[in-house]
Amino acid sequence: MLRQRSRLKNGVLATVIVIAATPWLVECKQLGGKGGELPGGLPGGGGGSCPQSEADIEKASWGLNADVEGKLKAGLSAAASMKEISAKIEADVTTACTNLAKDLGATDADIAPKSEGPGKKAEAACDAASKFLVDMKAKAKATIEVKAKEPVCRASMDAMADCAAHCDAKVKPGTAEVKCEGGKISGTCDAECKGTCSVEAGAKCEGTCSGECKGDCEAGFSGSCDGKCDGKCDGKASKGAKCAGSCDGKCTGGAHGSCSGTCKGECSASCEVEAKGKCSGTCSGSCSVEMKAPKCSGTVKPPEMSAECKSKCDAKVSAQLECTPPSVEIVVTGSADAKVAAQLKTALQKSLPDLLKVSVGMKGQVEHAEASVQASLESLKNAVSADANVALKAGGCIAAALEAQVQASASINVSFKASASASAKASAG
Repeated sequence: MLRQRSRLKNGVLATVIVIAATPWLVECKQLGGKGGELPGGLPGGGGGSCPQSEADIEKASWGLNADVEGKLKAGLSAAASMKEISAKIEADVTTACTNLAKDLGATDADIAPKSEGPGKKAEAACDAASKFLVDMKAKAKATIEVKAKEPVCRASMDAMADCAAHCDAKVKPGTAEVKCEGGKISGTCDAECKGTCSVEAGAKCEGTCSGECKGDCEAGFSGSCDGKCDGKCDGKASKGAKCAGSCDGKCTGGAHGSCSGTCKGECSASCEVEAKGKCSGTCSGSCSVEMKAPKCSGTVKPPEMSAECKSKCDAKVSAQLECTPPSVEIVVTGSADAKVAAQLKTALQKSLPDLLKVSVGMKGQVEHAEASVQASLESLKNAVSADANVALKAGGCIAAALEAQVQASASINVSFKASASASAKASAG
């Protein structure tokens, strides 16, 4: 997978070099006015005056024929969405690793990046988190077992259909056929739901809680328990005795922590239960009537449309992913330093779900969008090479989009790698 991403990045970089070295593009930049504008105030030149947001891209005009201009707008929009995705992923990973590192004793100096560049903030924070994880495990002299459910990220199928209808004239609004491949469809079901039903945070839960459970936890509990603990209370064997401390196992009454089994009470995140008829939350599986606001946990396959529109919609939908972090249970045994072990356990339970959300939950869908945008930009590069008029009026903006894609891909790849590395250090015994 790393090799594939490397080829993708290098392929885009090669494209930038080819365009930047083309004589007519050099001439185009020389003709540019203030801020990189081309004659007549058209966006171009080095990309300084090119539209950046999707709204500005839609309003822009390069004076090209409708088909070429439509593909140009779609490609530039795709690149803009990938930039947005890369910034969000780097920010999420940086925050999760920073929290983990600081909870283990790191300072701002330990987390500060030593150099600037795509993904460097996430890399520095996760390197610090990994270092402190190793050090804390050595001090605790304990065996750490991580039990985590797989995170789920869902993409809006309606957003894909709407994007396709607005981008490609061949796709008629309301008729776009969008499919979900390699995952489950979930949404609002106004009739009978078959599968699982997820209720929102704070609602009464009698199922699997993906966050913190308050009430009763029937298995896989880890946290404070003001009731009866069946398992270990403050590290000592407990068979249903009153526990006014930390409980690992099962808590009846006063549970306040992570629960990988059935939670009966209040769940701080989504609560998933087996669907038995009408679902008042989100139904995952099948609905006896048409499901509203359907979302796909796999790959959203759009209708047939141009490569540029496909890339725009893939990237736009990926930028709006809704991800549920996994529930995580940390089991610590054989510790020589109970205080250090408790600190380590608390830190992991707090930050590991957010790291897994990125490194496991988002990875596949984002990489799919990344490859789609690459194909779109290759198509635009070919249009520039084949038409001097396109090159003169839009070559600079295309070159700028290609450069932005290189930076976005680099940031995404570094952030994914950093997140995966810290997650692996956390999960290592």
